[in-house]
Amino acid sequence: MATPNLGLPVLAQGQAQKEITHNDALLRLDALVQTSIKSRALATPPGSPANGERWIVPSGATGAWAGQTDKIAFWREGAWAFFAPGVGWRVHVEDERLTVVWTDGAWRDRIVGTANGGAIRLVALEEELTLTGAFVDAATAVIADRMIVLAVASLTTQAITGATSYGVGVAGNNSQFGGSLGIALGSTNIGVIGPTAFYSNTPIRVTAAGSNFTGGKVRVVLYALAFTAPSS
Repeated sequence: MATPNLGLPVLAQGQAQKEITHNDALLRLDALVQTSIKSRALATPPGSPANGERWIVPSGATGAWAGQTDKIAFWREGAWAFFAPGVGWRVHVEDERLTVVWTDGAWRDRIVGTANGGAIRLVALEEELTLTGAFVDAATAVIADRMIVLAVASLTTQAITGATSYGVGVAGNNSQFGGSLGIALGSTNIGVIGPTAFYSNTPIRVTAAGSNFTGGKVRVVLYALAFTAPSS
């Protein structure tokens, strides 16, 4: 017999070795309450996990995780335990620094949603760009079609050479999120704009001022709202 929500084993009257059932219940609580996982992108089980570490198993996982898609993999006492999520379970994803919730048959990062799949979510996309030439476009810090952008922040992570300053923006508006930005290590800016909709995939662009980049690095973070249409 087990509890209906977390599946915790319960003691039976007159049961022998009650400590086994009790300890298993404690381990399940340890795995599932205030859950924080390492990642949901790792397809191959880690070679040397620490006792108590957890992951969400992605599609296509191999080895001991094969066939366990979307379950929480919990390393305990030298073996894997797997827990199927229930509606409303929330998990903090450490490498993404966000909380996801299990609903409508998937782990979703969203603020609110409707019964038929409509949703709104906050997005923060970070990328470090190595600077060369007149400008550099981001590969992952990309404004998706129909996103509403709130701000783009930047940090000079390696002193910039060649240019006398730089701008952060997009093609056609090189300083939309900040211009004449500092080339010294540690220079920062938070380019807040009025909520602005984009209607095609648009990479964040870092553009040199004064002369072309010959070196340096800038980390950018895109902050935006994303929307999902209802699925039924």
